[in-house]
Amino acid sequence: MSVTFLGVRHHSPACARLVARTIEELRPAHVLVEGPSDLNGRLDELLLGHELPIAVFSHYRDQERTATSWAPLCDYSPEWVALSAGRAAGAEVRFIDLPAWHPAFAGRTNRYADAEARYAEATARLCRRFQVDSVDALWDRMFESDPESPSDAEEGGLAARLEAYFDLVRGDAVADEGDRAREEYMAAWVRAAVASAGDRPVLVVTGGFHRPALVALTAAAAPDGGWPEVPGPPEGAVGGSFLVPYSFRQLDAFAGYQSGMPSPAYYQRLWEAGPRAAGEGLVRAVAGRLRERGHPVSTAGLIAAHSTALGLAALRGHRTPTRLDLLDGLAGALITDALDEPLPWTRRGTLRPGSHPVVVEMVAACGGDRVGRLHPDTPLPPLVHDVGARLATLGLTPGEGRPVTLHLTDPAELTRSQVLHRLRVLGIPGFTRVTGPAHGTDPVFTERWEPRTTAGREAALIEAGGFGATLDEAAVVALDDRMHAAGTEPAALAGVLFDAVVCGATRLSARLVAELGAGLGRATVLGPLGEALHTALGLWRHDRVYGVARDPLLAAAVDTAVGRVLWLAEGVRGAGGPDQGRLGALVGVRDAVLHAGGLLSVSRETVAGVCRRISADPSAPADLRGAAFGLRRVLGDTGGLGTRGPDTGSPNAGSRGTHSPDARGLDAATAVRAAAAPGTLGDWLAGLFALARTELTSGGGAEPLIDVLDELVCAMPEADFLAALPALRQAFAYFPPRERERIAAQLIERRGLRGSARSLLRVPADPLLIARARTLEDHVERTLDRYGLRAAP
Repeated sequence: MSVTFLGVRHHSPACARLVARTIEELRPAHVLVEGPSDLNGRLDELLLGHELPIAVFSHYRDQERTATSWAPLCDYSPEWVALSAGRAAGAEVRFIDLPAWHPAFAGRTNRYADAEARYAEATARLCRRFQVDSVDALWDRMFESDPESPSDAEEGGLAARLEAYFDLVRGDAVADEGDRAREEYMAAWVRAAVASAGDRPVLVVTGGFHRPALVALTAAAAPDGGWPEVPGPPEGAVGGSFLVPYSFRQLDAFAGYQSGMPSPAYYQRLWEAGPRAAGEGLVRAVAGRLRERGHPVSTAGLIAAHSTALGLAALRGHRTPTRLDLLDGLAGALITDALDEPLPWTRRGTLRPGSHPVVVEMVAACGGDRVGRLHPDTPLPPLVHDVGARLATLGLTPGEGRPVTLHLTDPAELTRSQVLHRLRVLGIPGFTRVTGPAHGTDPVFTERWEPRTTAGREAALIEAGGFGATLDEAAVVALDDRMHAAGTEPAALAGVLFDAVVCGATRLSARLVAELGAGLGRATVLGPLGEALHTALGLWRHDRVYGVARDPLLAAAVDTAVGRVLWLAEGVRGAGGPDQGRLGALVGVRDAVLHAGGLLSVSRETVAGVCRRISADPSAPADLRGAAFGLRRVLGDTGGLGTRGPDTGSPNAGSRGTHSPDARGLDAATAVRAAAAPGTLGDWLAGLFALARTELTSGGGAEPLIDVLDELVCAMPEADFLAALPALRQAFAYFPPRERERIAAQLIERRGLRGSARSLLRVPADPLLIARARTLEDHVERTLDRYGLRAAP
């Protein structure tokens, strides 16, 4: 009896060939493969005859955690070759690793994520020794470019080189707790196979990182008498595994894949036809993609790329140009611009923003666009069948037909909307909503959905089957997961709440509102708190379509949010430009006081008092002081104006101090004089207009304010005006075009001029650009005057 341990790199053609050759030579009794042991009873399903790549998708959920993971397989995966070639050779094939739900895989979404990547010191030393840039380049040079070198006959062949490589990578490093548990479990399977094989050999195929430990653990104990027990999920937990289609893009390290080799289309050709054909196919694919996208690729350029690749291969000691030789040759011949980023194949990881377009297309050509397909007899989770039946009943065909417009006040169309929203929250492609209510305050009663590509739909449906057997159940569980992930973040909880409402997940809505209320009470940032307040208040006020209007739990959430916003706002200090988040939070308070005052535990007088203190606080940001004053105006507060601030020294500020105006038109004009410092005027106005623009402009109330602003701006020195201009423009952006035109007409009339207000708003260039140009011109003129260089008139 003998045990052969083959350590492999996942998705390596060289390793896959070694596995196939070893099975043919050994004719083993057992072939043991790193993979989920709970799938052993379904190996016939795995070997049905799918079009690869595919993956084993596993899901798990209990009261404390949820987990999903994938174990991808392609034609040149050593694990796939071990299963298929082992079955063809008459061996008993088994997966021997722990199930994917096991805590040993905690935090890992890919079973085959390279373990050696966690122990990079040895691979870094090897990269330096062989003068290559990355682990992938090192692997290509050592194994893929010349799987069986002439010297291998004396040295034991590829298997011996792999053994030496993985022994060095593992070294004396101590595996983490998860790897130790997996290796002890896999060693138990090896001992059991040895005990049952008699005199026949046993082949063990695992990731190379695990090989040294498995050899030691197997030798340290006598063969066992029975197969290890496959652990089952704890009581009350839900889990399972299904096969899903996979794609080359998902397998590509340049797209973020965690394991194995990049450029899967190149390695597929290498597996099928050898290095020369793979290289020719790579060049054809790159040239084809570039030409399709309008990039010039001449015959002379391709000849130059080929010559460069041959030269690099000779220089690097490769008998045939490798993937990196070819890519470097193509880059040298086809890219004539300076690159802002190193070429992506000089490292491991995703493409970085700003990558050259030619580089992007080269990487895409190497990756390929193949998508796997499951055999028609493959069992599918119940959700797939449920969704198909629901869509057929409702007359919805994913990815086909005309756009669908739904009237939410019609119960039948509301049902169709809820089904489409459930698919949306599950991430199932096929339909995309382009219009419709976006939050609780949106008084929109129609939705428009457009068919979209269904690429990846089958895989997405199978993966969503981990949430539940029916569409209703799966959507609720997915939203529940999002709710737990949101924690106490109010904006995220509000988003989940709105999705629960539009999905019709009424049994989840009450829990969500309770969680939302708890999150609102602990919120520390005004912006997200304001978003949550807007959502809760809008649903409470308007949402008769979905049946949650005037909900008492929503009312409690609104009350909590209003109190928290006021408490946080009074403590804000510092300077800076307008903060749209905190201004939006005060807008939410305004709407709650005006439209839902009866459900609030704070009175209108209390809110006005808080705003009075903020507007009078010189250490509060200018935009917040302006917003607080605006909210006082909306509420009709007649208390002291209290706008005394740090800008009292400005020569353009007008009168200062505390005033007792009549809370009407002259009130705003007086207040703006008190905030007229160039550095803060625009910010203060932004807060004012965000809260009280309508009150200031209705019934002619804007004229005194605009007159005062015109007076203040005209009195500003040139430098002060240029400093104030950006913030002033931002403040007046709160006015819609028609109101800005009316203000322009008023300014023309004040000057006794005639002209079109609309043309005044249509300047030939950006006013800020014009202002910066004037500043530069003034600076140049002052410099010329200083040195007596100005030309005579």
